[in-house]
Amino acid sequence: MSTEVWPSLLEPRLHGADELCAVSAEGVRIRFEDGRELLCGSSGLWNVNLGYGNEAIARACADALRDASYLSVFRYENTYARRAARALVEVAGAEHYGRVIFSTSGGAANDLVMKLARHYHALRGDGTRRLVVGLRDSYHGLTFGGFALTGENLGQSVYGVDQRLVRHVAPNAVDEITQLATQQGSRIAAVVVEPVLGSGAVPLTPEYVETLLELRDRHGFLLVADEVATGFGRTGDFFASQRWPAPPDLLITSKGLTNGTHAAAAVLMPRALADPFDAAGDVFVHGETQAGTPVTCAAILATVEEMRRLDAVASARRLSALLDEMLEDLVATEPLVSATTGIGCFRSIRLCTPEGEPLPQQEVPEVVAAIRRAGAVVHPSVNGVQILPALVYTDDELAELLDCVRRGARAHALDRAGLAGGSEAV
Repeated sequence: MSTEVWPSLLEPRLHGADELCAVSAEGVRIRFEDGRELLCGSSGLWNVNLGYGNEAIARACADALRDASYLSVFRYENTYARRAARALVEVAGAEHYGRVIFSTSGGAANDLVMKLARHYHALRGDGTRRLVVGLRDSYHGLTFGGFALTGENLGQSVYGVDQRLVRHVAPNAVDEITQLATQQGSRIAAVVVEPVLGSGAVPLTPEYVETLLELRDRHGFLLVADEVATGFGRTGDFFASQRWPAPPDLLITSKGLTNGTHAAAAVLMPRALADPFDAAGDVFVHGETQAGTPVTCAAILATVEEMRRLDAVASARRLSALLDEMLEDLVATEPLVSATTGIGCFRSIRLCTPEGEPLPQQEVPEVVAAIRRAGAVVHPSVNGVQILPALVYTDDELAELLDCVRRGARAHALDRAGLAGGSEAV
């Protein structure tokens, strides 16, 4: 057993397990060290939207590594970054966006945004705007800034995360965000929201989005769409915020940005947000060694091109409609499934016990393991599991994924009841 690797968010007793050590991946399947090949039901970590092993993206990365190796955007620019920024502005909407800052992860990009919002207001003579508002049960990463903004209790106090300039309000609670803005609007630098909360796959309601936009206009804070997970077709549009009545001030994208091939993120903004920096000649103090490199930007460009070639957004909409039907049937026919949440190819399946109670959260990892034994990789959600099929899934693969969820839930229920051979009775 190899135990040199310390994996993220995995119980120590499971470190070194061959059934959790991946060897390779192709299409929508992952091969593991124990010899099994499993259906990937989560698009990697929400990021492999076009499936594993895309040849066009691999060739683009290889070419960039040979031709340019490493070039940075740290006190310099490079032509790869220029082309990637132009492509991102185009797909996000050049009528609104005009500038791009590259980063290396969703968490780091959230750190960047918090700094940028405060600096922007300070340059405009409004340095008292330092509060950043997030939503309870949100997820913005585990770097210190993103961790502070994350609305789940993941041990922030243990790690000494400073949340003194962060506030959290309930998602979709119009009265609560309105009250906070009324009381402290002049101190708020930015409100950062996921169009679909990563924890539990909870979409923001149209009423809530309209309220955020109205409060932004009234109180002058920046509205940030954290589209780390929802971008690149995941919800049936290239970016989920493109369905909002008006665009956000800042848009964060990561995960699907390179189809999961590189540690990459980008923050998009209108040119007007850069105007105070330009007028003052002031430097925004943020930089990351691996941000905006040739290989990363080549992957971004190839991913955008492949999204178009495969008509991936249209595929997402088709899969979403099929998911609606399949999930409705799953809730109607499977007593252990109580409900589903989410939109597009970003869903959560809520499970219950045979007695009809919500599945205890501490049992969710056991259900994830049971679904893995049934043949699919999924990740935990609130009282259940999340499924995020790749946008290139076939109808049969989608049916296979939901069958694995059903069989895994049943197997766990049998194990829970202490019946012998429960894991095999699927």
